[in-house]
Order: sequence, then structure tokens, then C-alpha cells
Amino acid sequence: MTDYFIICSGEVDAQVKAISDGIEKELREEIKPWHREGYENLEWVLLDYVDFVVHIFQRDTRDYYNIEKLWKDADKEEVKEEELEVENS
Repeated sequence: MTDYFIICSGEVDAQVKAISDGIEKELREEIKPWHREGYENLEWVLLDYVDFVVHIFQRDTRDYYNIEKLWKDADKEEVKEEELEVENS
């Protein structure tokens, strides 16, 4: 069990990989994933941080599995891209 799911999408393998790598890099000093799955094929990457689980899908795979429907009764908070803080390196 977990407290939160974070669900996001990328359009291609490289974007899914970049999202996954970016999350791990940002959290590396605070916490490491307990489990990582799907990194080899990059259609659906799962990063399990115990208290929260990150799902990074390719758009078609996200549409196919529609995991949001499985959890439709859960509280939902949608974050728009323009609300995210972008770090300039």
C-alpha cells in the first residue's frame, strides 16, 4: 500500500526516460526508490518510494491501462504544466 500515486506521461521513450531520471536525480539526496520497474522498455516506468509511487507512462500505454479509472473514488489533484516550477540549469 502507498499514500499517493503520481501519474504522468511522456510521448516517446526518451521523454519517459528523462522524466524518470529527473525524478530520481531530484530526490536522490532525500530518498532512493525502494523499487524501480519498467526502465528497460520505457512504456511504463514505476518508481516505488513506499509512501508514494510514481507511474510514468507513454501516452498510448496510459490510455490502454487507464489506472486512473481503478482509483476513481480516490481524491484527485491535477497539476497543470504551467503550475510546475521549472529549474533552469
